[in-house]
Amino acid sequence: MRNTIAMVMVAAGLSACATAPIEGLPAVAVTALAETTPVGTANEDAADDPAIWRNAADPAASLIVATDKKGGLYVYDLSGAQKSFLPADGLNNVDLLTLPDGRVIAAASDRSDEANAHIYLAELDTARGTLAPLGRVPVGPGEGYGICKGDVTADGTFVIYSDPKEGTIYRTRLNLSGGDIAASTDVLNSVDTQPEGCIYDERTGTLYIGEEDVGLWAMDGRTAGTPKRMVAPIDNRYLVADLEGLAIAPEGADGGYLLASSQGDNTYAVFALPDGRPVGRFRVAAGEFGATEETDGIELALGSFGPQFPQGLFIAQDGLNAPEAQNFKLVSWQAIKDALNLP
Repeated sequence: MRNTIAMVMVAAGLSACATAPIEGLPAVAVTALAETTPVGTANEDAADDPAIWRNAADPAASLIVATDKKGGLYVYDLSGAQKSFLPADGLNNVDLLTLPDGRVIAAASDRSDEANAHIYLAELDTARGTLAPLGRVPVGPGEGYGICKGDVTADGTFVIYSDPKEGTIYRTRLNLSGGDIAASTDVLNSVDTQPEGCIYDERTGTLYIGEEDVGLWAMDGRTAGTPKRMVAPIDNRYLVADLEGLAIAPEGADGGYLLASSQGDNTYAVFALPDGRPVGRFRVAAGEFGATEETDGIELALGSFGPQFPQGLFIAQDGLNAPEAQNFKLVSWQAIKDALNLP
């Protein structure tokens, strides 16, 4: 009997160890200054990814576009109030870009066809805070997942990078001149397992891809087939799987910071550019608004967004916002820099 009890206790101990959550290195705490109205899909993993349009003439009137992957695209103001909603099926990640003629385009990864990735395009009316659908562009085999903008040229041609779940990294060149959507896609690179997070540094032409259970990669976003470089592995110190959203704070010719959502321990890792040296971790703790947990998408835009966000705006999806549906939390970039003692 004693041996049996001992064996049961050992098995229970091993089981507890196997399911214990992994905690990375200590993370400093910041708090949100605002939060968005919850998405309309309750009791499901629905809110996913935000993007920011900064109103240079009136920063406090800037807008946020964010996905409910069960419903469509929301537009919020900086108080978190909903401005509008565009119904669309299966939109996962979203990014915004401005064309030379001033039009602001939202590009979202469309996974409504799980066998073939698409790009969903809409135009943002920045005065009204509404979105108008433009069309849906096929990309290639694979379930649509991550997406981010690339270069925009003087003639209005722009690049969208897509990284479906299967690991192929696609590059699609698009042009909306004349009312039609012209598009061509090639394969830029690949990773071995499921990616999602995606961000492009237009200063250096570097595309960063998060392979969820492996780590953060850097690759040439302008030349197909070039070798990729591991920036930061899933090491359970700075990054705990799943590695999710990515964001960038560019400074100077190639400096600044790269941010990554370490979803496995509800934190965000910060790496210095251009070398990718880790400089710290932070978490969004409960304050006037709740903490963020199980974050998928993140976004960061520099510049003044009014007195609450004087140096920039960081937004994180909140995967656990009970008793409400999931939403997005707004944090001052200055508060993050101060907490991490970043220059």
